[in-house]
Amino acid sequence: MQFVVVVPEFATVADCYTDAKVLMRPVCGVPLLLRTLATAVRAGADDVLLVWPENAPTELADIYMQPPLLRGPGTVRLLRVKNFDPRARSSWVSVLDGFDTQFMWLPWNWVTNKQSLVRLPLVGMDSVDWSRPAFVTTNEVTRGEISTALPHRNVEGIAVISPETAAAAEQFLVVHSGKVLDGIHTSFNRRLCRPFVKWLSHTGITPNAVTFGGVAVSILSAIAFAGGFYWAYVAGALLFYIAGLFDEMDGMLARIKFADSPFGTWLEGFADGLSYLLLFGGITVGLYRQYGSFELWIGAVLLTGTLLSVIITSLQRKRATTPDRPNEYLGRFYRLLENDSSNWISKMVRHLQAFQKRGVLIIYVVLFTLLGELPVLFYLSTLGSHLIWTLALYFNHRFFKQPATGMAGIKAV
Repeated sequence: MQFVVVVPEFATVADCYTDAKVLMRPVCGVPLLLRTLATAVRAGADDVLLVWPENAPTELADIYMQPPLLRGPGTVRLLRVKNFDPRARSSWVSVLDGFDTQFMWLPWNWVTNKQSLVRLPLVGMDSVDWSRPAFVTTNEVTRGEISTALPHRNVEGIAVISPETAAAAEQFLVVHSGKVLDGIHTSFNRRLCRPFVKWLSHTGITPNAVTFGGVAVSILSAIAFAGGFYWAYVAGALLFYIAGLFDEMDGMLARIKFADSPFGTWLEGFADGLSYLLLFGGITVGLYRQYGSFELWIGAVLLTGTLLSVIITSLQRKRATTPDRPNEYLGRFYRLLENDSSNWISKMVRHLQAFQKRGVLIIYVVLFTLLGELPVLFYLSTLGSHLIWTLALYFNHRFFKQPATGMAGIKAV
């Protein structure tokens, strides 16, 4: 699959937003052109052809050489052309050898995400209107014709032609920074996170730093729960909810800044497991102080089940994915459950899977705490923790007897 990106002559770019400013304008912390290329690479492009005008500043050509953002199985090729006019057929004579028969046209100033990008149709050389939106003129901006021009009606994105549209593009990225598998509860949490993620994208704070911040808040939550009285529980529940928002923000930030990595995925999983242990440890101490030693025994059973669940689900992730793509775990697991729907256990787990995610657990904790029913949540969690690791063992045997290999064709979600 080939993506073609054509950068116009700078003389034709709108006068109000000229030269290197438009190409290097940071959009959520990533220069516009680099974001365009990185999106194509993350969408699974085998080949990204960047047609570059000869009069472009030399330093701009260096951005496509940045390997951290452009890592992937595909390659990015730079083709410099003198006096290149994408609207003139004569300009294409010298570059025809670089094109596949069919390719995906990606406008240089179009901000989107990989989920939208993979819906682009294949086109041929003669079927592309190179004038819009990859070729912006002052007259087009004045008439407002460029704002709604996108490569295809079935895809989403923002054409960046001004500071205002760049801000709109950032909002688009933040709004679409969730996962395909997100549920309603997670969507609500992400709405709360959006302004913070947008701000974080303009700082040097990394997603991993946000993950560590969430762990720190989880520790404070556990300390509060250990207080052993109602208002201490309320404080602990609210802190745990905030820690859960940190868990949402690290993934959102990683996706819009192309900062996701195998290490980050494993770190996030470790942080989630640690937060569960801290939560239930704090609740155990608090209920012991309020009700007596019986709660210690229940807490020990709960913490044992939680630890087993963390260990066995981590083993399941390792077996379900290749070392470089641990983020594909849930997507693959859900597909396996759906394909195995004739098995009643698989069918039940697929329907109930969303209810044991951290994004909904933080809501349970707040609701049960405010209602004064924390012991009920405590006992339900004890049963649930052992059910989770038991089911994880079952599915490890059913689906993941051998480690995953040769999964290059499976797309992350």
